[in-house]
Amino acid sequence: MQIATVAVLKPGVTLDTLPAPRPADLAGAAATRLIRGQALIIWDPKNPGKKLDAIDTDQITPAADCVSESLDTLDERWKAGSFRYLMPDFRARVHAGQTFVVAGDRFAIGSSREMSPAGLKAIADEVGLEMVIICGHNMGDIFRRNAFNLGLHVVQSPDAVADTNDGDEFTYETVSRQIVNVTQGKTYTPVPLSPKEEEIRQSGGIFAVGRREFRASVERTPSVVFPDAARARTMSTTAQIVWAHRVDKDADVTAGATLRVYADLLPASDGTAPFAIHTFNQITGGNAIFPRQAAIANDHFVFTGKQDDDKQTGIGRQFAVFHGIGKPYYATPGDGIFHFYFPEQGLVLPGQFIPGADSHSRAYGAYGAVGMGVGSTTLGFGWSTGYIYFTMAKERRVTFRGKLSPWVTGKDIVLELLRRWGAKQSQGMSVELVDGDRQLPMAFRNTIANMMAEAEALNGVFAPDDITYAWYRAKGITELPYPHFGCGAGAAFEIDEAFDLGDVTPMIAKPFSPGNAFPAEDVARERLTFDKAMIGSCTNGSYDDLLSAALVLVAAREKGLTKVQKELVVFPGSGGVKRQIERPDPRLNGESIADVFRGVGGEIRASWCGPCFGQGSDALHKGQRAITSFNRNWQNRMGLGGEGYLASPSVVAASALAGYMAPPTELGLSWDPDKYGV
Repeated sequence: MQIATVAVLKPGVTLDTLPAPRPADLAGAAATRLIRGQALIIWDPKNPGKKLDAIDTDQITPAADCVSESLDTLDERWKAGSFRYLMPDFRARVHAGQTFVVAGDRFAIGSSREMSPAGLKAIADEVGLEMVIICGHNMGDIFRRNAFNLGLHVVQSPDAVADTNDGDEFTYETVSRQIVNVTQGKTYTPVPLSPKEEEIRQSGGIFAVGRREFRASVERTPSVVFPDAARARTMSTTAQIVWAHRVDKDADVTAGATLRVYADLLPASDGTAPFAIHTFNQITGGNAIFPRQAAIANDHFVFTGKQDDDKQTGIGRQFAVFHGIGKPYYATPGDGIFHFYFPEQGLVLPGQFIPGADSHSRAYGAYGAVGMGVGSTTLGFGWSTGYIYFTMAKERRVTFRGKLSPWVTGKDIVLELLRRWGAKQSQGMSVELVDGDRQLPMAFRNTIANMMAEAEALNGVFAPDDITYAWYRAKGITELPYPHFGCGAGAAFEIDEAFDLGDVTPMIAKPFSPGNAFPAEDVARERLTFDKAMIGSCTNGSYDDLLSAALVLVAAREKGLTKVQKELVVFPGSGGVKRQIERPDPRLNGESIADVFRGVGGEIRASWCGPCFGQGSDALHKGQRAITSFNRNWQNRMGLGGEGYLASPSVVAASALAGYMAPPTELGLSWDPDKYGV
C-alpha cells in the first residue's frame, strides 16, 4: 500500500554521516533591509486605468519556456520567458530599476510551475537587485508558497495596488513587510502571513529549512492516525485527513495554521521534476537517502521532437535510474498523464494526503484523498523529509442534489459552478464536494475535482462512499490502508451552498476563462466554427469519457452523419486507456471506441498533456480555434494566438459532426439514459 513510510538510507550511509546543516542555515533570521525601486505596473489593456486581474502563470512563464536543459542552467529559459507576450520588455524594465511589480487581484493563478517565481527573482538577482510583487486579493496559492520557498518578496495590499501610478517610488522593509509609496507618501501593511510562513521566509527559504530538519526527519517514523468518532464529527473530510497526517500531533488544524503534514505520495511531471531534483540534492546531498514517496510521469514535454525537451526529460530519467525508481512510480512517455496513471496503478487511495507538482493534482480528491498542487521546491522538500509545510485554508461545501438533465456530465457541472462563482471563484478555500444523491460516477467526480484548480481552490474532495469503494473493487483493490471515514455531521463551513443539478444543461466555455460558460444550445445558435476538436486530457481522458463521445458518434450514424466536418483528435488519459479503447464494447454494438472514432475520421494520439498547454503538433496556431474537453482556455494556453473553448466529450463529438459548436440535441439526438448514460 502506498502510504507515508520511513526514510531508507543509501548503502554505506549512517545517521552520523548524513549531511549537516550549513552554518548559514543555523544563523536565524536575517537583519532587516530596506529595498528601493520603482513601480512596474501591469495594466489591463481592455480597461484603461485598471491594473490587470487574473494574470495566470501561463502568462508569466509561457509553456515553451518552462524548460530546463540541465541542473546547472535551470533558470536560463525561465528568465528569458518571463512575461514574454504580456510585456516583452519586462526584463529590461526590471534591470532599469522597476523592481516593484504591481498587478491586480488573483495574481499568478493556475499552474504549479515554479519556473514563474524563480524566473522573476532571477531577473532581478542577475543585476544585483531584489524584486517585490505587490498584488490585490487572492494571490495564486501555489505561486505564493513557491515565492516564500525561494525568497521572492510577495505582498498582498489592495489599497497599494489601487493607489499606484507609473513611476512611483517604493520601499519595502524585509522584516515587517511594510511597503511605502514614497512618491505619494503612503504606507501600507500587507495581508499577514502565518507564523510558520514568516519563519520560512525570514530564515533562508526552503533549502535552509530542509537542511535544518533533514536528520530529524530521517530518524522519525511516520504515524498516521485518524481521529476518533467524537472528534471526527466536527471535522470536514480534508481536516480529518490533514489531522491524521500531522507530523506534530499537538498541531491545530484550523484555518490559517501552517503545519507539517506527512505525504503518502509525492508525484511530479517531467516538467516539474528537475527543480524538485535540484531541491532534493540541495537538502540531502543527493546520495544519502532514497527519495521518499517519489513518483515521476513523463507527460508534458514528450513527443515534441525538440532536443531541449529531451534534455529536460533526461534529468528525471537519470534521477530515476540513479535511485532505482521504476514502474509504476516512474511512467515513461505514453504511459499516461499522471492524474490518470497513478490512480490507475493503485497509488492513489482514499484518505491519502498527496501534494503533487502539478496544479491538477487536485484530481485526487475524486478518490477521497486530499490532492493539491505544489511547486517543485515543496515537492523536493517532501522527497527529502517525507512531509511538507501546509497551510490550512478556510472551507466551503457544495452539495450536489437533484436529477441530472439529459446529456449533462461532470464537465458541465463544473463549468456551471465556475460560472456561478464568477471572478472570485472559490476564494482559495478548501472545497468539500458532496454527491448528495450518490449519482455522480467517478469520471464525473474526477473532472469536478480536477478543475478545482481552475476554481482556484486549495483542493476539492469527495468523501469516499459506496461509489468510490466500488471503483476500487472493480480494479481488484479490496484492502485499503485507511479506515472508512467521511465529512463529520457537525462540520462547519465558511460557505455552505446547495447546487441543483437539474438546473444544469450542457455547457460551452468561451475564451479566455473556464468560468465564461454558456448553455451549449445558446452557443449553437451563434454557429461558431472551429479548426479542430480535441477530446481527452487529465480532465476528460478516462474510458468512460471517451465512451460518452463514441456513443454520440454511433447514434449520429442513424441520422446520416458519418464523417466529422472538422479535424477530430483524441488523447486518452493513459496508455492503459488507450489500449482499452481498442477492445470491442457491447454498448457500441461490438465495435471499439477507437474504431468508432476512426470510422468518422478521427485520430487517436498518444497519452500526454502537450495540446492542452500548446505543445506539439496539435497546438493551435495564431487565428485557430478549437473546441476541447481540456480544463483551461486562458489566452495563449493552447497555442500562441489560438482560441480554446471547453466542453464535455459528448459536446465536442457532436460539434465535430455538426461543424460548429453544438450539443448532441443539435444533431437530432434524444436522450436515452440506458443508451447514453455512462
